[in-house]
Amino acid sequence: MDDRLTEFDLRPQPTAERPLLGLTILVVEDSRYASEAIRLMSLRSGARLRRADRLASAERHLNVYCPTVAIVDLGLPDGSGLDLIKSMSETKPRVQVILGTSGAEREAAEASVLAYGADGFIAKPVSTIAEYQAAILAHLPNALRPAGPREAQTVSVDPDPLALREDLSHAMDLLALDSPPVTYLRRFLIGLARAVKDKALEQHAHDMAETLAAPDRAALRAVLSGRIQAVPGVV
Repeated sequence: MDDRLTEFDLRPQPTAERPLLGLTILVVEDSRYASEAIRLMSLRSGARLRRADRLASAERHLNVYCPTVAIVDLGLPDGSGLDLIKSMSETKPRVQVILGTSGAEREAAEASVLAYGADGFIAKPVSTIAEYQAAILAHLPNALRPAGPREAQTVSVDPDPLALREDLSHAMDLLALDSPPVTYLRRFLIGLARAVKDKALEQHAHDMAETLAAPDRAALRAVLSGRIQAVPGVV
């Protein structure tokens, strides 16, 4: 018998205004900025959100709870989200909807998540609430979808700038390590740059060498420091 906690059977019914009402969404995402965007879209859609920032914390969560939907980033600090997707897709009872997400190498990422057992893929950044809702509703059974027509919310969300500062500071901390995790850091910065539409930062991330020499590391730290100082509310 599965002794994990599950949601009440008499969950709230979704409505046209809140089409994800009654769902619990687990987002496995290391970026605070991306997580904040998903939190705001989930809130406006009626869903409850739980967050894990790495594989280990996601696995602990799944040992206790059974979310309706899982959204898993591929580039995580302690490994690949693909491994978690594969594990969830093979576990019984299965999470009803498993979605992979990535802001880097999107076409290859989509093919990978589907091969590992995910139901779908969300490319970061998600531009509107309607796009976010549609990505989840497309894979839900009819009983969990709202009845009748609904007006698509084409508005976007504005995450807290402090979440952006935390992500930039996290990248700075990684660069200060004796051996920075370059592959992880590149993917992290590409996703973040695309989320905030920072083409220059995205190019800096693409140009990172596999082994960062001291001058290159100092130059990238200077770029990130400038971005941190430009975040609204930072003094």
